[in-house]
Amino acid sequence: MTTRVALVDDEAMVRVGLRMVLSAEPDLEVVGEAADGAAAVELVEQVRPDVVLMDVRMPVVDGIEGSRRVLAASPQTKVVILTTFGEDEYLEGALRAGVSGFLLKVSPPEQLIEAVRAVAAGGGLLDPSVTLRVIESFAAAPPGRVQRSALLDTLTAREKDVLALLARGLSNAEIAADLYLGEATVKTHVSSLLMKLGLRDRVQAVVAAYETGLVRPGEAPA
Repeated sequence: MTTRVALVDDEAMVRVGLRMVLSAEPDLEVVGEAADGAAAVELVEQVRPDVVLMDVRMPVVDGIEGSRRVLAASPQTKVVILTTFGEDEYLEGALRAGVSGFLLKVSPPEQLIEAVRAVAAGGGLLDPSVTLRVIESFAAAPPGRVQRSALLDTLTAREKDVLALLARGLSNAEIAADLYLGEATVKTHVSSLLMKLGLRDRVQAVVAAYETGLVRPGEAPA
């Protein structure tokens, strides 16, 4: 199947570069471009892409507000924020807006391609260079901002184990090996915990695990 991608960036040359990289892949199709978050909403309504690559800093409507509007209008669409070093203040807002991940603009082309494929397949994406900063932001959240702690009680002991390992960046196969489970069983646990916690994908699961205190930075696995 072909994954339909929309590009949102106020720099035309950036859009050209993204289009060249993605269009070279037989399973990826760039179906439209926009220069700001407001235009992105109109574009998504017109072309119904599977994935939107959204820049953070743009005139008129920035990428965070643009992501909120896109996801409100088209919840099935996946949004990946394109960021640069030094834009940490945008990370938390973007995750709370419901984006499926982050990718640094300086990432190599093959990482961009795999990111689009992963998100389109229902996965989440945090660039390794961004992950720690996101985790630290949510781990430092004061108690008044923690909203899902009570929901952890709805998880089974095994689902909590899976969530803790997922939050440490392990794949389903690695979680299965660690817990002596089948990979299909791990997938079932992941789907169940996402549903119980009201989360869209693995990225939000990682955030929830740190935000609620289930996992803490630097803490060794149990």
